[in-house]
Amino acid sequence: MSADNSQGIKTVLQESRTFPPTPEFSANAHINSEEQYQAMWQRAKDDPAGFWGEMAENLDWFQKWDSVLEGDMPETKWFNGGKINVSHNCLDRHLTTGRKNKAAIIWEGEPGDTRVLRYQDLHREVCKFANVLKSLGVETGDRVTLYMPMIPELAIAMLACSRIGATHSIVFGGFSADAISDRNNDAQSKLIVTADAGWRRGKEIPLKKTVDESLTKSPSIEKVIVVKRTGANVEMVPDRDYWWDELMAGASADCDAIELDAEHPLFILYTSGSTGKPKGVLHTTGGYLLGATMTSRWVFDLKEEDTYWCTADIGWITGHSYIVYGPLANGATTMMYEGAPNWPDEGRFWELIEKYQVNIFYTAPTAIRAFIKWGDQWPNQYDLSSLRLLGTVGEPINPEAWMWYHQVIGKERCPIVDTWWQTETGGIMISPLPGLTPTKPGSCTKPLPGVVPAIVTEQSEPLGDNEGGLLVMTQPWPHMLRTLYGDHERFVETYFGKLKGLYFAGDGARRDEDGYYWIMGRVDDVLNVSGHRLSTMEIESALVSHDQVAEAAVVGFPHDLKGEGICCFVTLKSGDGSDDMKQELTNHVRKQIGAVATPDQIRFAAAVPKTRSGKIMRRLLRDIAAGRETAGDTTTLEDYTVLAKLRDEE
Repeated sequence: MSADNSQGIKTVLQESRTFPPTPEFSANAHINSEEQYQAMWQRAKDDPAGFWGEMAENLDWFQKWDSVLEGDMPETKWFNGGKINVSHNCLDRHLTTGRKNKAAIIWEGEPGDTRVLRYQDLHREVCKFANVLKSLGVETGDRVTLYMPMIPELAIAMLACSRIGATHSIVFGGFSADAISDRNNDAQSKLIVTADAGWRRGKEIPLKKTVDESLTKSPSIEKVIVVKRTGANVEMVPDRDYWWDELMAGASADCDAIELDAEHPLFILYTSGSTGKPKGVLHTTGGYLLGATMTSRWVFDLKEEDTYWCTADIGWITGHSYIVYGPLANGATTMMYEGAPNWPDEGRFWELIEKYQVNIFYTAPTAIRAFIKWGDQWPNQYDLSSLRLLGTVGEPINPEAWMWYHQVIGKERCPIVDTWWQTETGGIMISPLPGLTPTKPGSCTKPLPGVVPAIVTEQSEPLGDNEGGLLVMTQPWPHMLRTLYGDHERFVETYFGKLKGLYFAGDGARRDEDGYYWIMGRVDDVLNVSGHRLSTMEIESALVSHDQVAEAAVVGFPHDLKGEGICCFVTLKSGDGSDDMKQELTNHVRKQIGAVATPDQIRFAAAVPKTRSGKIMRRLLRDIAAGRETAGDTTTLEDYTVLAKLRDEE
């Protein structure tokens, strides 16, 4: 947010419709009265140690903690002295109950192949792979990179890492070789697990080939384990590369879960940084697991008989917390699907809901906008009556998309939990509780117990109702990030440097007269494209690495499908640019960063607007990209003719 509007962000969205939960849903919900919620929320605010200490009794501990909470933000520790293991909590403790033979993971591949892993099956596979990792020299504290399709082996690898105390770093399967090597090098990963290839819209995505390319610049990687997924021909390097199935064939199914400190690093997950260097968000074991477990139970109202489907990729935080760790810790049945929602046709998701009798469906506004575009005829072909709860994640949902979701998918009987949270928060922070919260289309409603937000100005001054400002957290919570891997100074500066003593990760919001929160989007230069946070600096760096590009400026613009599209203003070293050059630069960005960062528009410009100090005025470029008139102060503009020329070229 720039200084000229530091007293608040203008509010333009007005929404007054409300939708209370049905009496039938409320009657059976885990939290089903406003009084119960208020008592929990107030207790967590006033006595966080007492509240979270009680909540932690929902987990299995090898050794109880010495203290629940130590220190203030940003230097906080949770359950210090406690000994725990995530894999044990997700698997072993269920084996002495009726869940032993319950489906833990229901999986369907894009071609239609299926697998069901019961809790005892998953436990056996995880123990075997944990022994495989140990046999290849992986020890407690080592880092392991996972670059895989959405197959059960990805969840197995995660749980095996957590079983032996190896910190996993999952890289989304659409990222490029350079993105993998950057993350390998930052984490100093010892081993990488991948697959020969994965399926996406009927095509093979060559994962092993991309890994091989990344390893020319990843000196810390010693071993590679490869899952046979598609049968693609891949090159296997002797004494470095191993087939998953061959290693597993000789592995023992006995592997005790290691007793780990509550603050032991569970995983690193890289997210885009505004400096261009990805940030290695680090989450620890006890607090993160508690947050993922309790928020899954509260927000999704998980019941023993539910089939729960979160459509995210495990390469993102949503998949970590709400496909694997949260649902499994609760003993739920979680569904995984490998492929695209429109393969072989636009009815695939609805077919899967009917086929597996899905009860809880959690997806992104980006996907919902695509569903709307494809037409009601697709969901209307299928029986969606098994659904009892819907959810959204990844970005704010616009009210009309919310209404479509409510009417066409939920048939006006399913509560919608519109969840706000971030990679850094580890779990859901603000969300309706489906058994009690009257929902408003477009609002994530109220904070969960243990979450104490505020809306403030850039001077940390509190704002009143319906005044847009910076969304901050005023108290620590168990599942918050502990640091940025290898760069604690950057962690403190990024999240706590702007507003001392307050957590701020870049979102603007307002709170209405009912205490409901409305997220207004990013206030920095990080784009939210289809729910993926991408740094403009990273995309600009990729463009400028092309030998024909002198300068680049990247901004977002409103996009009907993605939420935010990528518009690149490019100044070439010579020439005016051509359609061939646009395609070449588009391909270049895809190779440098990955398909998720593919530009929607490339506009060639002789120059971009800058301040006299040389800073690109992205605010003006955003106006141009969106087709708006230039608003706000332009007195710092170095060359007014630049703006006029860009307008003329629209």
